[in-house]
Parts: sequence; structure tokens; C-alpha cells
Amino acid sequence: MQYLLLIYGDEAHWAGLSKDESDAIFDEYRTFTESIAAQGIMQGGAALTPVSTAHTVRVRDGHATVSDGPFAETREQLGGYYLVECESEQEALDAAARIPNARFGSVEVRPVMQMPAPTT
Repeated sequence: MQYLLLIYGDEAHWAGLSKDESDAIFDEYRTFTESIAAQGIMQGGAALTPVSTAHTVRVRDGHATVSDGPFAETREQLGGYYLVECESEQEALDAAARIPNARFGSVEVRPVMQMPAPTT
């Protein structure tokens, strides 16, 4: 089963870190990424740019509107994700608990819906 590990945190927290502090956390992320790759569960992942670069698209009555930023006001912003393939939900939860941001933000673990292959 595939799981998406969605990493949330307060962008202001990151902005307040010294270079040494942020470098140390990024080193932890590299170590974590290498560990889940070695474990054979990593399928992909990426960090996201700040929410100030985001746009939200809504279509109503056939017309698309684009607004700046995320679609909802929150104290934590989505900062990145990992896609993992695990034998069990517990294995995905264990991996999420090792993500550095889990200490000062949160990590949402969500199963990826299995869709039937398209027919051609």
C-alpha cells in the first residue's frame, strides 16, 4: 500500500532559525531520506517552496478563478511530502515519526487511493 507523508510546519519557525540550525535539520532530512531509501519503502518526495509562491484554482459555473496563496488559513503550512510503499499502516506511521519536522510541526499519513488502470 502506498502512503503519502505530508509534512506540515510553521514557515515562520524556519525563517527564525540560524543557518547552522537549518543546516542541521536538513542534514537530518538527508539521513532520514537515505534510511527510507535503504529500507526500500521510498517512492518519491519533495520539499515545497513557501506558500507565498502558491496559487489556488477554483472553477465555479465553468469559470476558473486563481487566487494567491493556499486555499485555507492555517498556522501550519504544507512544506513537503514523501511517497512511501509500506507493508502496513504501522510501518508508514513509524516512518512518519522519524521525519524531523514531526518534532515541531506535524506529519499527516494518508493512504493513496488505488485507482484502476485506464483502459485504452
